[in-house]
Amino acid sequence: MINKALIFVKNTLDQNLRNNFELNESVVVLNSLVSGNEEKISKINQNKMVISLINVEQEIQQPFNTRHNSVNKTGYTDVNQAVNFNLDLLFTACFDDYEEALKFLTATISYFRANSSLTSSNSSNIPQGISKLELDMKTINYNETDSLWSAMGAKYQPSIIYKLRLLSVQASGIVKLANPKI
Repeated sequence: MINKALIFVKNTLDQNLRNNFELNESVVVLNSLVSGNEEKISKINQNKMVISLINVEQEIQQPFNTRHNSVNKTGYTDVNQAVNFNLDLLFTACFDDYEEALKFLTATISYFRANSSLTSSNSSNIPQGISKLELDMKTINYNETDSLWSAMGAKYQPSIIYKLRLLSVQASGIVKLANPKI
C-alpha cells in the first residue's frame, strides 16, 4: 500500500508541474537521493523533483474494539485490525540551476497547499484501497536538517518535508469465523 500511495502522490504532483510549466516529460521521480555508497546524487534525479521516503511511523490512535465484523445475525468474523501509518516524505529540487530548483520547490509547496487532502472526490485516480491521503508540511530545525542530510550522505539541496497521514494497511484474511449457538 505504501508504494501505491507514493506512486499516486508522485504522479499527481508530476502532472501538476508538467501542466504548470508546460513540460513534455516527467519531472518528478520517486527515488533515494544518493545512489549506493558513492555519496553522490543519482543521475536519474538530475533536474527533477525527487520524492524520498525518510520515515515511517505507526499512528497510535486506533478505534476501540473493531476486531469483530458481523457476518449475519448469528455470527461474526475475527479479522486483523488495519494499521495506520504516517510517512515522512522529503521533496528535493535536484536541479543544476539553483533558481530553477527554487521555482520547482515553490510550485510543489503551492500544489500541496492547495491540495493538502487527496480523496476519491478530488482525485479520480486514487488507488483502490486508499480513501484519503493528507499531506501536512513538517518543520524541522537546523540541527535536525543537518542530521538528516548527513545520514543520507548528501549535501543539502532545496527541499521540504511533508507528513503523509493515515495510510491504512490491512492484513488480508480472516483470523477466525465464529457462529455462536443461540
